[in-house]
Amino acid sequence: MAVKPHATIEKWIWILIYGGLFMLILGIATGRSDETLGWVMAVPGVAVAIVGVVLIYVRSRLKD
Repeated sequence: MAVKPHATIEKWIWILIYGGLFMLILGIATGRSDETLGWVMAVPGVAVAIVGVVLIYVRSRLKD
């Protein structure tokens, strides 16, 4: 059984968006006690979430 590319990209979109937002929240919470570590966690989290949003655009451009 072949995996449909739309289903695979859909799975990665939500993993990246939710994972990135989770890292952002952890970074904000950690930043209250250690500002540097908070930034180190939050910035990559935002970057990962942005990659997920970009994948939504990529998915919209895929041909059926």
